[in-house]
Amino acid sequence: MSLLRRWARRRNVEGTAIADDLWQSTLERSPFLDGLSGAEEAKLRELTTRFLAEKQFAGAAGFELTDAMLVAIAVQACLPILNLGLECYSGWIGVVVYPGEFRVRREELDESGVVHEWDDDISGEAFPGGPVVLSWEDIAMSADGSEDGYNVVIHEFAHKLDALTGDADGVPPAPPGFSAQRWIDMLRTHYQAFCALVDSDVEYLPFDEYAAEHPAEFFAVMSEAFFTQPDLLDQTYPDLYQALRAFYRQDPLARLRAIDGPPNDSADSR
Repeated sequence: MSLLRRWARRRNVEGTAIADDLWQSTLERSPFLDGLSGAEEAKLRELTTRFLAEKQFAGAAGFELTDAMLVAIAVQACLPILNLGLECYSGWIGVVVYPGEFRVRREELDESGVVHEWDDDISGEAFPGGPVVLSWEDIAMSADGSEDGYNVVIHEFAHKLDALTGDADGVPPAPPGFSAQRWIDMLRTHYQAFCALVDSDVEYLPFDEYAAEHPAEFFAVMSEAFFTQPDLLDQTYPDLYQALRAFYRQDPLARLRAIDGPPNDSADSR
């Protein structure tokens, strides 16, 4: 609780700093942050600091949060809004962290009017107008790159961006250069194509089949891929990569190539 009180006292206080050693260790544990320019890193650090000052964190089920945990969550939450601004996360303040997966009660009304209820074990959830709830076990697993493409923080905060239009329906606000209809068609066409791929029982799926659950999950999973596997997303859905590049106003693939060098001719051919 003393840690949470310290962060609570810092809320809305300008100039609160993240210690240099803590910031550097966070970057080193987050390979998807490699390739940021000096200006981008400085901007991300400022956004992360402001996020920590404006949001309220709580550990659930007796889980104790450390400064390192808070910064790790905040930096991943702020990466998608690096060029969008913290105002995209306005209207709510809570981030709840469980030690591992947590259980939520679900209910669904079927076509016959019958309500079905069940318990669902999940690693994250973004409540409309409410808090983001996360599993630290999954955060730690995704932050170190041990699971390709998986990032529960980016996933749940993509839902928050999706909900800027009112509902998390897989269609966030259209980016510059896209009409509303072109943006909707782009996302829906790729969602339907991915669903068809899943239904075909193909042996290999380029992305988590959970993306086929709902258009909102497709947008969230593709957002994970955009930041953690930009090369794979560009190879699989090049036009979708460019659309997300316009939406997020970032180019993770360019960062990756700046580190690894340009692709050779054979790797670049599709």
